[in-house]
Amino acid sequence: WRVLAIYMILAANLSEQQALKQACPSCGASQLCNCSSVGLDFIPLGLTAKITVLNLAHNRINDILSQDLQQAVNLRALLLQSNEISSIDEDSFRSLAKLELLDLSNNSLAHVSPVWFGHLFSLQHLHLQGNSYRDLGESSPFSSLSNLSSLHLGNPQFSVIRQGNFEGIEFLHKLWIDGSNLSQYEQGSLKSIKKINHMIINLRNGNIFSEIVRDLLHSVTWLEVTDIKLPVEKKSLVQNSTLPFRIQKLTFKEAFFTDQTISRAIVLLKEITSLKELEAIDCVLEGKGEWKTKEITRSGQSFVETVRIIKIIIQNFHLFFDLEGMESQINNLKRLTIASSNVFMVPCNLARHFSSLLYLDFHDNLLANKRLDETICEGSWPSLQTLNLSQNSLKSLEQTANCTSRLPKLNNLDISQNNFGEIPDVCEWPKTLKFLNLSSTQIPRVTTCIPPTLEVLDVSANNLEEFGLQLPVLKELYLTKNQLKALPGATPIPNLVALSIRRNKLNSFSKEEFEGAQVGAVHLTLMECHRSLVVSMICVLVFLVILLLVAVGYKYHVVWYVRMTWAWLQAKRKPKRALPKDICYDAFVSYSENDSDWVENTMVRELEQACPPFRLCLHKRDFVPGKWIVDNIIDSIEKSHKALFVLSEHFVQSEWCKYELDFSHFRLFDENNDAAILILLEPIQSKAIPKRFCKLRKIMNTKTYLEWPAGEEQQQVFWENLKEALKS
Repeated sequence: WRVLAIYMILAANLSEQQALKQACPSCGASQLCNCSSVGLDFIPLGLTAKITVLNLAHNRINDILSQDLQQAVNLRALLLQSNEISSIDEDSFRSLAKLELLDLSNNSLAHVSPVWFGHLFSLQHLHLQGNSYRDLGESSPFSSLSNLSSLHLGNPQFSVIRQGNFEGIEFLHKLWIDGSNLSQYEQGSLKSIKKINHMIINLRNGNIFSEIVRDLLHSVTWLEVTDIKLPVEKKSLVQNSTLPFRIQKLTFKEAFFTDQTISRAIVLLKEITSLKELEAIDCVLEGKGEWKTKEITRSGQSFVETVRIIKIIIQNFHLFFDLEGMESQINNLKRLTIASSNVFMVPCNLARHFSSLLYLDFHDNLLANKRLDETICEGSWPSLQTLNLSQNSLKSLEQTANCTSRLPKLNNLDISQNNFGEIPDVCEWPKTLKFLNLSSTQIPRVTTCIPPTLEVLDVSANNLEEFGLQLPVLKELYLTKNQLKALPGATPIPNLVALSIRRNKLNSFSKEEFEGAQVGAVHLTLMECHRSLVVSMICVLVFLVILLLVAVGYKYHVVWYVRMTWAWLQAKRKPKRALPKDICYDAFVSYSENDSDWVENTMVRELEQACPPFRLCLHKRDFVPGKWIVDNIIDSIEKSHKALFVLSEHFVQSEWCKYELDFSHFRLFDENNDAAILILLEPIQSKAIPKRFCKLRKIMNTKTYLEWPAGEEQQQVFWENLKEALKS
C-alpha cells in the first residue's frame, strides 16, 4: 500500500508538471516562469518551489484559489496584472512569505482585503491600481506590510480615503494614487505614514488638494499632482502645523491655472519654508498675467530656489503682461527653466532682479536676436553661470556673442540648434566662458570668432571640412558628423584630453598627426574599427535569417497559406450568392477521411437513394482532377445549396477540414443564413477542439446540430430531420 501511495503521489506530481509545461512552455527548469498572454483562464497546476518569478499577466484569470500558489513558496515576484480577477481566497498568498513584488493592477477587484496580505512579510512593491474598488475599507489593508517600499493604488471609481487606511506603513519610497474622482478625504488619513520620498496623485478635485498637503507637510519630500484644476484656496496650508517641514519639491502636471489661483498659490506656498523646487509640466494658464503683485509682495520672500516650467500653454499669450511688480519675488531664485513655452523675451527690468540666478534654460522657445538684446541687457542676470538658448530663432552669431558678453560670470553657453549660417572672424564673448556648444548651427567653418578661453567646444553636425584653430586651454573637442578628411593638428590644441571625431570622412592618418601627447583613451565603435568584418557578419546573419525563414515557411506551409489567402481574396470579390442556375448540389460534405466509411456507405446511400434523391458533393468523387484543391473547395461550396459538416474527433484533427470550414464560413456564415448543417457523429469535448478551430467553437455555440444516435428508432428520426434541413 505504501508503494502504491508513493507511486500515486509521484504520478500526480508528474501529471501536474506536464500540465504546467503544456500551459506555459517556458516553465521548464528555469526559475523564471513566463505565462503571460497565453489565454489562461486559471492559474496552472504544477507550480513548484524552484520558481522565483511567475508572470501570469494579460490572461483571462477570474479567481485565485487557496491551493493555486500553495507550493510556490520561493516566489519573489508575482505578476497578475491585466487579467479578469474578481475574487481572491483569503489564504491564497499564505505560503508566499518571500514575495517581494505583487502586481494585481488592471483587474476587477471590487474590494481590498487585509487578509490577502497578512503573510506577505517580505513584500516591498504592491500594485493595485486599475481595479473597481471604491475605497480601501474601514481599516488598513496594509497593516502587516512593514517592509513595503512602493504602493500604487486607485482607479476611476476610487472616491474615498478614510482615517486608518494606511496604518502599518511607516516608510514609502513611492506612493502613487489614482484619485481622479476622489470626492472624500478624511483629514489625517495620510499622516500615519512617517516618510514618503515621492508621492504622485492624480487629483481633479482641487478642494481636497489643500487637505492632503497639510497632512503631508512632515512626511513627503517630493509631491507630484496631476490633472488638478487649482482652486482659489483661502485657508493657510500650514495651519496648526509645526516646523520643520519635510516637503522640498512640488510638481504640477497637466494642471489648469488662472491668474487668481496662481496669485493665491504663490502666497500660500511661501508658508512652506522647506519648499525649494517648483515644477509645472504640460500645464495650461488661463489669464493675462494680472497677478495680485501687491498681495504677493506683502507676503514676504519666497524660499523656492528652483523653478522648472516645461510646455506651458498660455491661452491668451499675445495679451500676457510683463509681470511688473514681481521683481521682489525672484531675488533668491538660483535655477530657472522655461522650455517649449513660446517665450520670446524677458523685460530688461525683470531680468535685472534675478540677482542670485546661476542657471537659466530657455531651450526650445522663440527667442530672436532683436529680443535677445532686451532679454540680456546691461546689468541683467548678474550672477548667471550657465545659459541654454538652444532650439530658438537666433540668426546672428555675432549679435548673440555680443549679448552674452554682458554676463560677467557666464562660463557655460549652449546655443546649439540655432540657424546661424555664417560665422564672423571676430566676436566678443564673456571673458569667463569655458564651455561652448555650437553643434547643429549650420556654420560652414570655424574662425577666430571662437574664444580662446574655451576648455570644452562642441561644433558637431556643421559640415566642417577642416579644423585648425589655436585653442591653448581646450581639453575636450567634439567634431562628430562633419566632413573632416584629416585630424586637427595637435600643436594648436596642446592640452586636449578628449576628442570625438565620429562620422567624418577620415580615410588615412599621417605619422605627423600622432606626434602630439600620448593618447590616453580612444572610444571607437566596432563598425569604425572593423567595418569589413561587421559587414561580413551582417551578410552572414541576413543569410542565416533568410535560411531560417525558408525552413519555417517549408515546415508550416507558408507558401500554401499565401496562395490560400489569395484564393480567398479572389473569392470574396465574387457575388455573395450564386445564381440558382449555378447550383449543382444540394450539399457540400466536409468530413475526415477516418469517417469516410460512415459518410460514403451510410449517409450517402440514405440521402442519394431517397425519394426524391439529394445531390451531394464529395471531394473524392466530385472534385475536378488537376485543379488546385483550394479552388475546388471554393467552387464546390459556391455550387452547393448547403454545407454539411460531419463532426468527430478526427474532424477537429484534420487541417483540410479546417480549410473547408474556413472557406464555407467566408462564403456562407458571413451572409447570416442557415446554409451550414452540423452533424455530430460522436461526442466532442470542448477542450478537445483545438484553438485553431475558433470558428467551429463559435458555430457550435450559436447553431443547433444533429447528433447521430445509437438506436435504430432514433436514427430514423435523425434522417428525417437531416432531410428537412437540406430542403430548407
